[in-house]
Amino acid sequence: MESIGGLWHTLVGTLDDVLPIVAILLGFQWLILRRPIHDLKRVALGLVLVLLGLAFFLEGLELALFPLGKVMAEQLTSPEFLGLAGDASPHWGHFLWVYLFAFAIGFSTTVAEPSLLAVAIKAQQVSAGTIGVWGLRVAVALGVAFGITLGTFRIVTGTPLHYYIIGGYVLVIVQTAFAPRVIVALAYDSGGVTTSTVTVPLVAALGLGLASHIPGRNPLLDGFGLIAFASLFPIMSVMGYAQASEWFARRARRSPP
Repeated sequence: MESIGGLWHTLVGTLDDVLPIVAILLGFQWLILRRPIHDLKRVALGLVLVLLGLAFFLEGLELALFPLGKVMAEQLTSPEFLGLAGDASPHWGHFLWVYLFAFAIGFSTTVAEPSLLAVAIKAQQVSAGTIGVWGLRVAVALGVAFGITLGTFRIVTGTPLHYYIIGGYVLVIVQTAFAPRVIVALAYDSGGVTTSTVTVPLVAALGLGLASHIPGRNPLLDGFGLIAFASLFPIMSVMGYAQASEWFARRARRSPP
């Protein structure tokens, strides 16, 4: 009964959030464009499915993904797992399994992102097959994995977030000057599509869990910021993927038959 009550509360909250969007769309359709909605029954059914899907998804986050991320962070940082004796203080080298877990969860969740798959398919269609679906997905996933790994290192060491972000965007600006023009806009968009339905809940839970269980860390100051890493580093990895592909293609043209 408690789960049903929580689901109902989430459904009501979702309805409050979605109704203004629906009102704006219908208002523009009827009052500005002054045209009827084609297949109104189908649209209404779609809205109902969206509401139910969002409610189930949000409730699933609270019941499974957020607790799972926190439990994994707690277990990976426990003194027993780290092999610390007595009151010994851990240092960054004790958390190798945390870095490995962050890399694995960053890569796997990004490959599973529906929004990234949609962008990769469209990019392949527009580029006439020059940009491969799997090539782009793997490049983005590697960028997210490296970014989240570096972000967990920042949480473990307690170093300021802005050092990493400013330095990362400086590298992006430099890389933009040398990357192929056709990939720059797609690379910047690839950083945005990673912060979606699958990646964000687990990454946020991981960051908060680490900051809550590592001595001397504040969840509010140190627990957030992993999503910024997940948005920044795919830009670099996608442009790097395009630069490497261009270099190999140029080398193949120069080599004798």
